[in-house]
Amino acid sequence: MEHVTEGFIQVTGGKVWYRITGDGSGIPLLVLHGGPGGKSSDKDPLRNLGNERSVIQYDQLGCGNSERPNDLSLWTVERYVEELGQVREALGLDEVHILGHSWGTMLASSYLLTKPAGVQSIIFSGPALRSRMWEQDQRTYLKQFPQKMQDIIEHHEREETTEAKEYQDAMYTFYKRHVCRLDPWPADMIEEFEKMNQQIYNYMWGASEFTVTGTLQDFDVTAKLEGIGLPALFTCGRYDEATPETTAYYASLLPGAEYFVFENCSHTPGEEDPNAYESKIREFLNRQERRTGEAALSRAMP
Repeated sequence: MEHVTEGFIQVTGGKVWYRITGDGSGIPLLVLHGGPGGKSSDKDPLRNLGNERSVIQYDQLGCGNSERPNDLSLWTVERYVEELGQVREALGLDEVHILGHSWGTMLASSYLLTKPAGVQSIIFSGPALRSRMWEQDQRTYLKQFPQKMQDIIEHHEREETTEAKEYQDAMYTFYKRHVCRLDPWPADMIEEFEKMNQQIYNYMWGASEFTVTGTLQDFDVTAKLEGIGLPALFTCGRYDEATPETTAYYASLLPGAEYFVFENCSHTPGEEDPNAYESKIREFLNRQERRTGEAALSRAMP
């Protein structure tokens, strides 16, 4: 892939790694990965948009290729919002589109509510914008699995023995239905789970997708979404942890927002149907820029 640059940026608490793919003339796309504690994907199909615009990925502090300080005081939404602003400033991203995936939508929404300048549009991919709703949706899904599996998960969460193999096996069974439906899982998906910073995930979220006990347990921006005031696209997979019903509800709270479901996908359409994912995001971004250009031309005309 041509025109790829990587480096590190000093942010509050340490250095974060970034990668810029492509040098197209369009407004750059900044991608916020999931987690908390996850990492950027080397095979993210959105990198193919680099022929039209730069695509910027970065690993949040404590994640992936970034530094991993052992300091719980750093793992706050507020500091990650500050970090996002520092990344934009360091890379000169005066104008930018933002795409957040999963936990990245929590970060994106929190950042946008600070009213930063220059953001042209927002894409909420597999959104998690109210923690208790996410937890409720996963527990509804869990009831569709065999009772034995439900009992295993309940037992180990109650006993705080979630490292047990039978618990991990049960979680993988859940993930294969609602996180990534490919069989076998791609190597980069496996790597992402293996490299997950569990300390951050456990501290901010909790033991599992079903039980939110961390600092994000009361996270809820739904009452404030209307104030974002940007062109927005909400997407999810048909079998997504971010359920179509909940994602549609979020979209209904932001006037003019668009909503799209990737059929045959769950939480990672970029893995499960990369061509459809790339195509939808490309179309949305290009359409926003055509609108912006047309509006600017209209203002310039006598």
